[in-house]
Amino acid sequence: MARKRRNRIFQFGPLGMDTNLLVVLFFIMVFGFIMIYSASYYKAGMSSAFNNDSMYFLKRQVVFSMVGVLAMLMVAGVNYHLICRFAGVGYLACFGFVALLFTPLAITANEATRWVQLGPVQVQVAEPVKILMIVFMATLLTAKGRHIKSWLSMIKIMIPAGIIAVLIWKVSDNMSSAVIILGTAAFMMFVVHPEYWKFIVAILIVGIGVTAIVYYVASMDPAQAAESFRFERIRAWLDPYEYETGKAMQALQGLYAIGSGGLWGKGLGNSIQKLGKIPEPYNDYIFSIICEELGIFGAGLVILLFIFLLYRIYTISQTAEDMLGRMLTIGVFSHIALQVILNLLVVTGLFPTTGVTLPFFSYGGSASVFLLMEIGLVLSVNKYSIQKRLDEAREAHL
Repeated sequence: MARKRRNRIFQFGPLGMDTNLLVVLFFIMVFGFIMIYSASYYKAGMSSAFNNDSMYFLKRQVVFSMVGVLAMLMVAGVNYHLICRFAGVGYLACFGFVALLFTPLAITANEATRWVQLGPVQVQVAEPVKILMIVFMATLLTAKGRHIKSWLSMIKIMIPAGIIAVLIWKVSDNMSSAVIILGTAAFMMFVVHPEYWKFIVAILIVGIGVTAIVYYVASMDPAQAAESFRFERIRAWLDPYEYETGKAMQALQGLYAIGSGGLWGKGLGNSIQKLGKIPEPYNDYIFSIICEELGIFGAGLVILLFIFLLYRIYTISQTAEDMLGRMLTIGVFSHIALQVILNLLVVTGLFPTTGVTLPFFSYGGSASVFLLMEIGLVLSVNKYSIQKRLDEAREAHL
């Protein structure tokens, strides 16, 4: 029986498909479709670039999401131990994805080269890199986690994630994705490490460093700050009205949208800010449109849905049969949580603009596909953990 368990590599079917997780994911995706259409129909219908099709963004998002659901089910049916055997290959693939940005396949938009054209679709290279790094760090921490005791060992274990994060930052000029990759890896290590106080010290050091940078930028001459768009974004965050027609315009319009929504909102489809005031209301700032149209009630519903989704992922991590399964699910948990928190902080004006999207709500085909594949990893862990317990119960009964 033990040999049979080890050889069970593929297992497609309803076993282990956490119903609560799938239900909340379904509601989040449907809610996201509704809000993408509401936020985009005006711009899409008025622009010949989108064929004057008011459903342009909705149709593309639905198609990509369906592809993502199929990919999720395929990943869920594969034993996660088999997936992690290729963690090293996946890590090398991260360099391959970054290298694509130096080829004719690379696409430059908004003065940044972050996408590649693969057939009929555009893929932001950071999206597959995120899931590959979760698999790699889960495998690495499972093998080496018990040896992480000193500051030096913590730094060594973070070097692979640091290398990829720096490449994503420097090559694709995508600092927000680099922070998410590094933050996800750090949180995974936090779960493994026995001495939590070291992470508290690390957070304090990072906090002091960030505060020092903000103070330095605030004291700079505006002309000097304008030489760096990141410094200018920080100054726009500190004094948005000084940059209300420039770097702070989208942030201010987003805040106006949130403030005008009140408790119940203006009604679905009745946003004013999406009518040209927020440049791409269906992307990073879609949460502000939710607040304007559905009010505090709609915003609270979105937050509650994410809390329940993360709770289900965390619960599965706690019932995983081994450290590898736990690390995979914690990696997915930390990635989604970090991205949601950063997006909400930016939209509400508590953090400088970063370009981080709201998972399953913001428009983005490749992001949706790879996020759903991450959910597939969680379902795989749950499926094979349940199967192992069932096999052990049968053996005990025999």
